[in-house]
Amino acid sequence: MAQYSTDATHAKHELRDVATEQFEKVAGHVEGAVKTIAERGREVGSEVQAVAGNLKSAVDTSVKDQPMATLAVAVALGFVIGVLWKS
Repeated sequence: MAQYSTDATHAKHELRDVATEQFEKVAGHVEGAVKTIAERGREVGSEVQAVAGNLKSAVDTSVKDQPMATLAVAVALGFVIGVLWKS
């Protein structure tokens, strides 16, 4: 009976070690994925800021050079957004 108890204890420890090893592998993969997602999020944020800056510059230039055309585009865009919002 003592041999059975020793074998069961040994098997339990091996199972625990294997489970711990697998958990650490999965945790490592998850950590890597989270880091990759966070890095990509920062890159996207930077790109959005750059586009917003370019858009602001383009609108400022358009308002100075062609105020009536800019106003017409803004009204048309507002109308389209309003129609889409209602539907």
